[in-house]
Amino acid sequence: MQEAVREVEVEVAVIGAGQAGLSASYFLQRAGLTGPGGHVVLDGSPGPGGAWQFRWPSLTLATVNGVHDLPGLAFADTLSPQDDPAAVPASTAVPHYYAEYERRFALPVRRPGRVSVVCDRGPRYRVEAEGGVVSARGLINATGTWEHPFVPVYPGAATFRGRQLHTRDYATADEFRGQHVVVVGGGISAVQLLDEISQVTTTTWVTRREPHFVEGEFGPEQGRAAVARVEERVRAGLPPGSVVSVTGLLLTPALRAARDRGALRRFPMFDEITPTGVRWADGSVRDADVILWATGFRSALDHLAPLRLRGPGGGIVLDGAVPTRVAARPTIHLIGYGPSASTIGANRAGRVAVRELLTELGIR
Repeated sequence: MQEAVREVEVEVAVIGAGQAGLSASYFLQRAGLTGPGGHVVLDGSPGPGGAWQFRWPSLTLATVNGVHDLPGLAFADTLSPQDDPAAVPASTAVPHYYAEYERRFALPVRRPGRVSVVCDRGPRYRVEAEGGVVSARGLINATGTWEHPFVPVYPGAATFRGRQLHTRDYATADEFRGQHVVVVGGGISAVQLLDEISQVTTTTWVTRREPHFVEGEFGPEQGRAAVARVEERVRAGLPPGSVVSVTGLLLTPALRAARDRGALRRFPMFDEITPTGVRWADGSVRDADVILWATGFRSALDHLAPLRLRGPGGGIVLDGAVPTRVAARPTIHLIGYGPSASTIGANRAGRVAVRELLTELGIR
């Protein structure tokens, strides 16, 4: 007879140990949910660092879009004074920071802890994960997007004889030397990789919409406008929109140089992929050896499917102060989804979500 799986009972289960998950765990600790029955953080990554540990090596502290401090410990305090931001890979520095953060505050992170499914069991949630089952009264999901790279379906994609890869598969521009690369996408990662690749080989850049470049720096006003736009969507139950669609792309010195050498000449999306390249509706073609899909990610929420949180349009109605609370299930909060997807937004979301969740559970 097969032995029954033993369930570990906690008040709150946190899924994911990136910026949002660690922030939530910190505030749960401060609220007194410590010890075996308090809370647990289930992480599917091989080590600390969330998605940062998988970033491409050329993404350094000088080129990264920003690493916001976690509550209680400044990122700068974990760096060596001798570190050169232009030389330190984000994939090394940020995981080191997160590891130190977990150690410093003795956060209950469990690895391996990849969650396969979450089911409703009356007043509790059954969380099936590597290493065993967790039973929790409340749930904070902080899985982000890295596990769900998005590649659009295009006619002829299966016939292409070259290489197709997504941003998450990118390592270094040198691997494309001597090949023609079609870069697809209009986001920050797309233009960063386009800049790198165009310095070693020929490229073609295609996007669905005409990109909007912004001179100077992004100020608080632009940030608030972007967050407000995404908040409006998730409160209405719509899938989160792109922040870049609100803020535009910052024209950095590196991108100015890319523009000067012609790399930022943008083409509209092609209509078909051929065995040797891409073809537009007017019949024009471009031969290519590589198609790089810098087309972003989608929220990694498949493990929550049995809870039926999504509406007919694919979005999830969220409310609460930030918002992170699932309107139909107030004992579930989604952090790192919608307006809390940024590193700075994740901290505030963690604090507010913990406060609202514990109030709902009658713990405070």
